[in-house]
Amino acid sequence: MSEPTVAQKSPFVLPMKPGAFYFCTCGKSKTQPFCDGAHKGSGFAPKKVDLAEAKTVAWCGCKHSKNGAFCDGSHGKLP
Repeated sequence: MSEPTVAQKSPFVLPMKPGAFYFCTCGKSKTQPFCDGAHKGSGFAPKKVDLAEAKTVAWCGCKHSKNGAFCDGSHGKLP
């Protein structure tokens, strides 16, 4: 598997309602930070995230977070 495409070098901070969401891991989705199927044939797959309550989420935009779908500041270490 190759490296993911960096969608942006900052998180996608969004107010979210409870529910299931599919986080884009390849970085090519046009509906960032969520999957639109652009990963097909790439070896990447979306990551399912279940939110139990409404809250503001900082979704990873660089696709290099060690915290799954959530921003951990890894974008600050990218070239």
